[in-house]
Amino acid sequence: MSILAGYRVLDCSIAMAGPFAALRMGDMGADVIKVEPTTGEWQRHTSAGGAYGNIINTSFLSLNRNKRSLAVNLKQEEGRALLYRLVATSDVFIQNYRPGVAARLGVDYDTLKKIKPDLVYVSMSGYGETGPYAKRPGQDLLLQSLSGAMLSTGVDGTPPQPSGQYVVDAITAYTAFEGALAALLHRDSTGEGQLVQINMLDVIIANQMQEMTVFTQGRKPQRRSEEPHGHCYILAPYGVFRTKDSFITLVTPHLPTLGKILDVPELAAMDDEIDGHTLHQRDFIFRVTREKLRERTTQAWRDLFDAEGLWSSEVYGYEEVVADPQVIHNVTFIEYDHPSEGKVKTPGFAIKFSKTPCSLQRPTPFVGQHTDEILTELGFSEQKIAALKETGTVTHTQGEIRHG
Repeated sequence: MSILAGYRVLDCSIAMAGPFAALRMGDMGADVIKVEPTTGEWQRHTSAGGAYGNIINTSFLSLNRNKRSLAVNLKQEEGRALLYRLVATSDVFIQNYRPGVAARLGVDYDTLKKIKPDLVYVSMSGYGETGPYAKRPGQDLLLQSLSGAMLSTGVDGTPPQPSGQYVVDAITAYTAFEGALAALLHRDSTGEGQLVQINMLDVIIANQMQEMTVFTQGRKPQRRSEEPHGHCYILAPYGVFRTKDSFITLVTPHLPTLGKILDVPELAAMDDEIDGHTLHQRDFIFRVTREKLRERTTQAWRDLFDAEGLWSSEVYGYEEVVADPQVIHNVTFIEYDHPSEGKVKTPGFAIKFSKTPCSLQRPTPFVGQHTDEILTELGFSEQKIAALKETGTVTHTQGEIRHG
């Protein structure tokens, strides 16, 4: 049995952070019901990288496995009544509506806790439920720009450097997942439900716990170098360098040892803590390292660095990642068959439980694929379900609604 078997989660979220958090609960065995509009959640109609699937685009496919889909119009009274009936059977409710929308739809915490007093209600927002930024769009790159993180990397005098991943969305998802689990632990020991509020701005700032404290407590400002040093608070050299045949990453090596390997006497005479943090020395260290590393292949340097205990790595693209022997050994990716998308290969389960393993229980659903099934579980008759479909309160499909 999976660790969250027996718990029901209502996923009323869109885009990445909320669905990703709910996916994690589904991977651990929870019955996750994706409550989406009758036309389908927004992410069904918006691709990443132009990667459209046959019916379900890959963005949506990646974030919504191990869920059932209930397509319902919450703007209709009958639709809200249906959801309330479902809330009464649920343990966790996740939403990331814009501030005020949940209340207008009648699915805010104060309303739902009257139906299910021990409900764990996870509310996700961009900047907080209230305050001067509450109505701003909570998009990943916008939050990166406000977090300070972009000025910890890159070159002085050049534009701030964004992450290559949707890092704020991903960290927010894991934080929401963590918050939901903690609240369930509290509920299971006390019987009390509660409101769990997560905002992306707080999350990405908290994720910089070390860097922020270096600034607030250590009073060290962010000072980017003239060279593309990997992080403004990390000892040089720290970054990616071109070699004779590709690229290599080198991480804060012991400077005297590095000087010996590269045959650079100036490095061999340096002190890590003093010279590695000094701005002008940091640029010198980066430049001389860059010039020397061009002389040999990545593997040749890797062998030399490994022999001396210095930290380095080759640089992978996705093609190399999926073929990497450690990735294969770890079973990092899973494969499963999808009725419309064929063979799906996707990152699997990052947490390994010895007794309650995560598993794939169901592929990503079509819009409203499980509407009939869920309503039947709630006690609706076939005639009532048909009537709800007739009024447009709910929909049920098996894949015929394609992405927009």
